[in-house]
Amino acid sequence: MAGAMPLTLAITGGTGFVGRHALDAALARGHQVRALTRRPQPDREGVAWIAGDLETVESLARLVRGADAIVHIAGVTNARDRRGFEAGNILGTAAVRAVAGRLPLLLVSSLAARAPELSIYGESKRRAEDVARGTAGPLAILRPPAVYGPGDTEFLPLFRAARRGVVPVPRGGVAAMIFAPDLARAIIALAEDLAGAGRSNGQTLEIDDGTGGHPQRAIAEAIGAAVGRPIRAIGIPAALFPLGAALDTAAARLSGRLPRLSFDRARYLPHPDWRADSGPLRALGLWQPETGLAEGMRKTAQWYVKAGLLPPLRQGAARAS
Repeated sequence: MAGAMPLTLAITGGTGFVGRHALDAALARGHQVRALTRRPQPDREGVAWIAGDLETVESLARLVRGADAIVHIAGVTNARDRRGFEAGNILGTAAVRAVAGRLPLLLVSSLAARAPELSIYGESKRRAEDVARGTAGPLAILRPPAVYGPGDTEFLPLFRAARRGVVPVPRGGVAAMIFAPDLARAIIALAEDLAGAGRSNGQTLEIDDGTGGHPQRAIAEAIGAAVGRPIRAIGIPAALFPLGAALDTAAARLSGRLPRLSFDRARYLPHPDWRADSGPLRALGLWQPETGLAEGMRKTAQWYVKAGLLPPLRQGAARAS
């Protein structure tokens, strides 16, 4: 393996969307992984599944035993109330910190932590960062923006809407984006660095695809191109997001699910400036983005079709560049 000695990485959240890509990236780099899981998982070469959760000290102690670094990805992005966000993000991070000792720790946070006043989610992520900063060993914090790619379902409604020719987006906003496999490579690169030279130690780093951000309309158009359909991007005023949240919350209660557009998300999604600056991260010389928006959306559409979540695409729509 070029550039890094094989490590044993303790990973939380390894069964989630970002976590699965992080496992792939770690194994591709020749590392061994110890991954926390609530449920039995299929055997996988190079992965030791550790039964347990963030609430159980014994399982966390088993997770980090013999590890060279900890990658804390697990967290809550949607919850019914403040207590759910605090338990998943703040207390979960505190539990990991308690067993970390002097091990290097990478906390995967969120760009939402940059503006904690906008949402309970962002506030809980900022407070989780504050908790992590008390760790005894090397620490870096990574703040991803909107993450998309194979395995994601959050963007699926927009792809389905694009098939009908209309994609609703926040009006006038700019949002940074990152393709999940690119994010995963950065996560593992930072874990390697913290366990070695430590150039990222003490830093809070933003990450994106290298553009800084895309107009919401351009994101919608990239989704349309990925499914092979010209689309009309409908800009939704921020004032209408609470109404959408009310409707979705009512529907969610009837079906017993969490609302996709919660009142908390309705406060931060229409924020006009979700740009990100990955310059400091790229300057470390550890990572560079590889996948642009158009290519990433095409690959995401291909995965949705393969998974049976979208009908077959129009000919040539998702051809890789």
